[in-house]
Amino acid sequence: ASEGKSVYASAGCGGCHVLAAAGSNGQVGPNLDDSKPSYELVATRVTKGQGAMPSFADQLQPQQIADVSAYVVESTGGG
Repeated sequence: ASEGKSVYASAGCGGCHVLAAAGSNGQVGPNLDDSKPSYELVATRVTKGQGAMPSFADQLQPQQIADVSAYVVESTGGG
C-alpha cells in the first residue's frame, strides 16, 4: 500500500475523488473516505471503470492497481 500513494497521485485519482490521506478533494467520483470501498471494488473499478470513471487497465500495471487498491482501503478503513 505504501507504493499506492504515488500511484494515486500519478494517475490523477485525486482530480475526481476525495481522499483525506492523499489531500485530494475531487468532486466527480465517489468520496472514498465516506464510501470506504473494499479492495475488490477498488481493483475492479480501476481495472474496468464504470460510469464516468474510465478503465486504467491500459495505463497501470497489475501491481500498480493492487498497490493503489490497498492504499485506498488502508486509508479509508474499507473492507
